[in-house]
Amino acid sequence: MEIEKIRHSLAHLLASAVMEFYPKTKLGIGPTIENGFYYDMEFSENSKSKTLNPKQAKNSKSQNSKQNFTLTREDLQKIESKMKELIKENQEFVGKKVSKIVAKKLFKNQPYKLELIKDIEGKTVGTYQNGSFLDLCKGGHVLNTKEIDPNAFKLTKIAGAYWRGSEKNNMLTRIYGVAFATEKELMDYLKMQEEAEKRDHKVLGQKLDLFVFSDLVGPGLPLWTPRGTLIRNLLDEYVWNLRKSIGYERVEIPHITKKELYETSGHWDKFKDELFRITTREGHEFAMKPMNCPHHAQIYARKQFSYRELPQRYANTTMCYRDEQTGELSGLSRVRAFTQDDAHVFCRFSQVKKELGAIWDNVVEPFYHSFGFKLILRLSLHDPKKPKNYLGGKEQWKQAEQILRELANERKTQFFEAVGEAAFYGPKLDFLATDSLGRQWQVATIQLDMNQPERFDLYCIDEKGQKERIVMIHAAIMGSIERFLSILIEHTAENFPLWLSPVQIAVIPISEKQLDYANKIKEELEKNNVRVELKGENETLGKKIREAEMQRIPYLLIIGDKEIQDNAVSVRERGKGDVGQTPVEIFIEKIKEKIINKD
Repeated sequence: MEIEKIRHSLAHLLASAVMEFYPKTKLGIGPTIENGFYYDMEFSENSKSKTLNPKQAKNSKSQNSKQNFTLTREDLQKIESKMKELIKENQEFVGKKVSKIVAKKLFKNQPYKLELIKDIEGKTVGTYQNGSFLDLCKGGHVLNTKEIDPNAFKLTKIAGAYWRGSEKNNMLTRIYGVAFATEKELMDYLKMQEEAEKRDHKVLGQKLDLFVFSDLVGPGLPLWTPRGTLIRNLLDEYVWNLRKSIGYERVEIPHITKKELYETSGHWDKFKDELFRITTREGHEFAMKPMNCPHHAQIYARKQFSYRELPQRYANTTMCYRDEQTGELSGLSRVRAFTQDDAHVFCRFSQVKKELGAIWDNVVEPFYHSFGFKLILRLSLHDPKKPKNYLGGKEQWKQAEQILRELANERKTQFFEAVGEAAFYGPKLDFLATDSLGRQWQVATIQLDMNQPERFDLYCIDEKGQKERIVMIHAAIMGSIERFLSILIEHTAENFPLWLSPVQIAVIPISEKQLDYANKIKEELEKNNVRVELKGENETLGKKIREAEMQRIPYLLIIGDKEIQDNAVSVRERGKGDVGQTPVEIFIEKIKEKIINKD
């Protein structure tokens, strides 16, 4: 894609501009990412020019390369201006392959580049030059900077990032940028980002009193308030009822396990660096579970099943734990303790399509459509060029991927294939949801696993009394309840649908004279399982209404003398304002119907 070449070229221009201001900077990598690019760098205090004058920076004598200062917003703006100057020079991007010996000489003062050169397979490496700047790169650039609109990109933020993603390595400075083909696209994106900041779940979630983080508990470990817990439970119960309708049964598992379980499943080699490990007094090594599938496999393995008893469908909402790096934690989006609404189906190969279709039609679709999400499908396949990243043989993968491809084609659904996005044990149907801001999120996933049944020797007894290898289907609907809630809060801008709102109705008497009638209305609503709050404080009506609206309560019932006389309520609906007076019985029936139908 041409835009990818523009973004990649801008990453090089970013490094080029930085080197003019900070010539002693040690450069890491500068890839493209969604909507833009970044570059990782190691700066030093003495190579920083206080006036950002390139000549002064070049005259610095210090070789110190420690990360002991922080770039400012002003620095970022001046680097961006320099990039625009370089673009207007109409610099060409010239690629050239050189031997590793030559490359080591060219990058002798760049330790991170030397490390990359060492790890590159083969005898040659790729380089690209624009102006006087040379970088280690395999390519994918514009031919000339005149192809780049200098008004269609922006440097956005600075963050810390460990070299190669390992906390054992140096912390580098990461400069992010966004880039598009036109200035209009950039402006539209920045406007959307501005709206996204207003909807930030980290802010809104605490404003609505849903969750909290405690320094004493630790980062990435959210604590859920009564209101937040109510929402979590409602979401989980919704998914469970959908699953129950197609024959799932609940199971429960412990939160720790012996390492041998994950060694057998293959997860230990894949995730051992992300596990919280526990050593018992007897010296045995356990781990906090990062996933649930091996445990469910052991529930299936408890006895010998006949083909007549298949499929076996297990559902389990339970917490998992992963030792994420502190710098990668982000509100509820990425945490160390997360709750999976997990399920696994153990079935015969001939039953796979039917089971996949049942989950898709009866669980995934109704759940996400009830929130107004539009779904598209990503068929996540393995990368045949990297066989070491996956369990199982070529034929096994070919067979599994073909089943998913056939299912997607038969349903005539919109989908695209993504090589390299499969789980290490099998291909996936990943559902991508587009939110109200047009952002796309990977949400539900259904995975076909032919490897774990092999590794755990899971089978059924067929019609001839012989052992028949079974297949395992993984299905997570929200995936992580925490992450789904972060998406939902921002999608709805904290305006949860009626059925999910912690408080569904606020009863607001105009004065103390209407308090008895207001209490009667509250009791009637509670008898019908409606979550209601009485605003009986000795405050002005305007203040009570404002406070209820700030809590995003869907319906406010205003009680005055006329409402008492008519045995009615005056209704204010969220987003619509005053919708008039309604008899109490009619209003209650209407609300009950809306809650049941999840309107």
